Amino acid sequence: MLSEKDLKQISEKGITPEQIENQLNEFKTGFPFLRLEAAASIGNGIIAPSEAERKSLVEAWNAYKAEGKRVVKFVPASGAASRMFKNMFAFVDADYDAPTTDFEKKYFGELEKFAFYDALDAACQKNQGKGIKALIAEGNYKAVAANMLKAEGLNYGQLPKGLLLFHKYAEGPRTPMEEHLVEGALYAASNGEAHVHFTVSHEHMALFKAKVAEKADTFAKKYGIKYDITFSEQKPSTDTVAANPDNSPFRNDDGSLLFRPGGHGALIENLNEIDADVIFIKNIDNVVPDRLKPETVEWKQVIAGVLVTLQKKAFEYLHLLDAGATDAQIAEIAAFVEKDLCIAPKGQKVDADYLRRKLNRPMRVCGVVKNVGEPGGGPFLTYNQDGTVSLQILESSQIDTNNEAYMKMFTQGTHFNPVDLVCAVKNYKGEPFNLPDFVDKTTGFISSKSKAGKELKALELPGLWNGAMSDWSTVFVEVPLGTFNPVKTVNDLLRNQHQ
Repeated sequence: MLSEKDLKQISEKGITPEQIENQLNEFKTGFPFLRLEAAASIGNGIIAPSEAERKSLVEAWNAYKAEGKRVVKFVPASGAASRMFKNMFAFVDADYDAPTTDFEKKYFGELEKFAFYDALDAACQKNQGKGIKALIAEGNYKAVAANMLKAEGLNYGQLPKGLLLFHKYAEGPRTPMEEHLVEGALYAASNGEAHVHFTVSHEHMALFKAKVAEKADTFAKKYGIKYDITFSEQKPSTDTVAANPDNSPFRNDDGSLLFRPGGHGALIENLNEIDADVIFIKNIDNVVPDRLKPETVEWKQVIAGVLVTLQKKAFEYLHLLDAGATDAQIAEIAAFVEKDLCIAPKGQKVDADYLRRKLNRPMRVCGVVKNVGEPGGGPFLTYNQDGTVSLQILESSQIDTNNEAYMKMFTQGTHFNPVDLVCAVKNYKGEPFNLPDFVDKTTGFISSKSKAGKELKALELPGLWNGAMSDWSTVFVEVPLGTFNPVKTVNDLLRNQHQ
């Protein structure tokens, strides 16, 4: 099925023919739905620490950092912002000229509140010879929107979210990238240094580097730290082949195979190359202005405190198992694994080997927020490949919609995943885990897409915080809704949390 030309194309991406055959086979077989035990809730997989506990967890985190540990803030930032402006692209192409939909009316009615207003006004002056107010006064709303979206203006329709102006400050507006640098200084700095890593797309790398070069020193002086800011791109070897509806390889007009990015699950490879004891993960658009940061900073320290407290105990138990634990100690360790790490053996023999397997692996603590109808995966107690039950973050596509009990669990789930993770990625001997070893490869996704009007099937790798971390120890902590402020559309920037 694969020609010499195909094999050359595959090899140049760092992919093997066997991987392509596996991927094409996955289009045929699909992926199994996950078997669920229950939606996680407070007291059943989700911790809700009291005020006194929070104080002690923050102290535990600060004590851990004081030991000279290396902490990295990892920010997936490669997404283009085009979806943020879907409504405004539609307005520019519409057969009417004045704002008509509620979305358009809100955008133009509150335009001056956007942090990019001055930059947009300057772009209008340059390209139209008139500012925003003059263009609106003459009814030329489309020129204003086009100057925001198009390359000759701000080019926001093509830029990544990380480089858009999100928040206003007296000293000038800030991008999400800058807000993440500030966060890094406030809760992830250790040894006087904040390590921040952005994953960006190849075409935006130079822009990101230029923005960092322009801004990092200002924040370093302000917070009295040094920054170590690094970047990586999604690896070509994590791209997946596309298929026709009949599951044969989809080909471009020149006959070459069509490859697509494998989704955020591909970033497990990037994460694996980070040298750190602890890694925070948070999406690029989930940032707030400085006036609202204290809550975010406190809760980041709380979940990190949970992580290092649990890890310390796990490490003590692993050394005990190495030394030869007594029956009483085995029972104590088993209780920790079941109660604190929420791993139920479900018929597995609970001996030293089982406990070592469950303890000697990466660990993550995930903040979850109360469900208020935002889209996103949720925390569940799920059956694993080995028959045990543990905590996982699931997306709706992993759940069998024909299973009434499962759908009830999903729709009535009390919490959802805002992508607020802190991860421990070294073992009890101080050696880094090889993170791809802990991926559940049966948890990928197949979606329907199109190219040049032709239908195709796309394959996404197990999601970064879903199947890619399936075989990690996972703990959920309820965090306040105020720590979750994503920007999905441009008008989200008009919410109070972004003003």
